Amino acid sequence: MIFWMLQRANAAEVSRQRLRSSQSEGRSEYSQIPRSPVMRRWRWLVVLVFFTGTSLLWFLASWPWPYTVSLGVILGLLLWQFEEWWLQRKINRIEQQLADSIDMMVASVKSGASLQGALESAMDNTASPWKDELSHLIASIRYGDDPVLVFSELSSRIPIETIGLFAQTLAVNWSVGGQLSVALANVAHTIRDRLELSRRMQAMTTQARLSVISVVLVTYFIGALMWRNDPERMAEFLTSLVGQVMVSIAMLLQAIGFVWISRLSTPQF
Repeated sequence: MIFWMLQRANAAEVSRQRLRSSQSEGRSEYSQIPRSPVMRRWRWLVVLVFFTGTSLLWFLASWPWPYTVSLGVILGLLLWQFEEWWLQRKINRIEQQLADSIDMMVASVKSGASLQGALESAMDNTASPWKDELSHLIASIRYGDDPVLVFSELSSRIPIETIGLFAQTLAVNWSVGGQLSVALANVAHTIRDRLELSRRMQAMTTQARLSVISVVLVTYFIGALMWRNDPERMAEFLTSLVGQVMVSIAMLLQAIGFVWISRLSTPQF
């Protein structure tokens, strides 16, 4: 019994290694394919805002260096969070458009249209940015490119799980045939379930985010009360090196905690 279990574990490990090697080969094969503008990232703005903010506060406002560094880091982290939110917003939009276009394709296929005709019908009844990707996909097929490779390039241009599932379904149907309407209906159902689960998780984690924001605001409210009750000692504390370092560290920890709770409350599929 133990020998049989060891054999099964060894076979499972060999299968996992083969799967990793095939995935790495596939990534290297399509690594030169340019990403879609939908997946464009703006991480370099974080570094730019950090150096710009610190330079302005240091040279123009003449702020102490602990406050300058901490505020520059906070501005960079806030911009990073905004960039993450903006990307997720675009992903949710293109997934919703994908689900709607799949419904149109299912209706077209059931009415007797071909796969290319169903793609053209979906392209005519959807909006950007998914319309641009479908237009690029249809144009590549019309120009004579291999449809299977075109579908694979689509999943490489937009590295989202739902796009990969859609492209793989089309590639398999183009190669071996089958009931395309049933397969696409299952894909659309899976996409809508993912979107619904993501919305529910966002709603469930709203309380945690509001709690973090309220705790951060309470600390500044307490600091304002202390300034009002004894402004001389508070000013002396804020202008001293020890006070500047302590306040700056507290502000940085608050920003890191906000980013941390945001990452924990983001749904991971």
